[in-house]
Amino acid sequence: MLNGIWLSFFLAALVAALWQWLGAGDPEVFARLVAALFEMAELSVEIVIVLAGTMTLWLGFLAIAERAGMIRLMARLLDPLFCRLMPEVPSGHPAMGLITMNFAANILGLDNAATPIGIKAMHSLQELNPVSDRASNAQILFLVLNTSSLTLLPVTIFMYRAQQGAAEPTAVFLPILLATTASSVAGLLSVAVMQRIRLWQPVVLAYLLGAGLALGLLLSMLAGMSAQVLAATSTLVGNLALFGIVVLFLVVGAWRRVNVYEAFIEGAREGVRFSVTLLPYLIAMLVAVGVLRASGVLDAGLAGFRWLAEGLGWDTRFVEALPTAFIKPLSGSGARAMMIETMDTFGVDSFPSLLAATMQGSTETTFYVLAVYFGAVGIRRIRHGLGCALVADLTGILTAIVVCYWFFS
Repeated sequence: MLNGIWLSFFLAALVAALWQWLGAGDPEVFARLVAALFEMAELSVEIVIVLAGTMTLWLGFLAIAERAGMIRLMARLLDPLFCRLMPEVPSGHPAMGLITMNFAANILGLDNAATPIGIKAMHSLQELNPVSDRASNAQILFLVLNTSSLTLLPVTIFMYRAQQGAAEPTAVFLPILLATTASSVAGLLSVAVMQRIRLWQPVVLAYLLGAGLALGLLLSMLAGMSAQVLAATSTLVGNLALFGIVVLFLVVGAWRRVNVYEAFIEGAREGVRFSVTLLPYLIAMLVAVGVLRASGVLDAGLAGFRWLAEGLGWDTRFVEALPTAFIKPLSGSGARAMMIETMDTFGVDSFPSLLAATMQGSTETTFYVLAVYFGAVGIRRIRHGLGCALVADLTGILTAIVVCYWFFS
């Protein structure tokens, strides 16, 4: 499937470029396509360099946690749930603890911490994979839940809105929370259907209901806060959680008589090796995205949505935010640029800008995550992984539109 999608990006770009050259008289389109190839290849190297430092740092700390037994402890906490969602993963396997830590980092909006932990979890799941180049059911479920972008504290979105001069940078907090919850539920349900996972088992229902109650309690606690207090609380909790995890690893490691420095160095070596293996996969995906953008295919899609909305008599303000939704599954930096461009064009507190920020916070760079996570372990046959991930993305986008009209219309 990934082979066909990758090839279709280039073919769509070629068809669009031929139309612009022969039909619209724009011979410069091919120069833009070639420039996009080299720009995306350069960007891939820059991403890997940054990712190498982050992965080296966090895999070092993860090595301390593993030696101290913290990964096994976390695995036991979620073992009853994931034994039912991922029956092929043995009870108490270290992958469970890594998956738990990855979800915790994503929920807190700690993107830089979540990626290396997630790659480590994917490697752990790969040890159980009977077919090395074919995604297992457990790997697909883990990937889809990652791409559903479940985030309770979207601190980076608040930061971008504050930089653009928003009156209330955290105004999108609840819309993002609702949209990302919907996308995560859709991702879980789609995988459950494809893999015939029985979600109505008492243990699974108990965990899901517990998470729902915790979410409701959080909403009730935050609902009465002012925008300024909410922004300060979000920033404090995110930074405190991040540094607190680091200190916890070190303290528990020292208490368990682990040579924390030696363990860190040993784990950090893996970060460099992982980063180098990712480069071909990143280049492959990003150059395909680059030519698709440079060919004007995405702009044409936006014009089509506007025409359709007008024909149906709908309010068309949501169309101005769709570039962020179109780009986000393909490129996080591209979607971020689209969001900021929307803020500059329409005003940071305009409806299109509020919707773009909500979409940015409630969807994920699906193709990037797919390339990184599956590429890190050599997975080439992704089965239903991409389809289920895109269902989660689409649900997040549609929910964001509905919720923003509810909150801001």
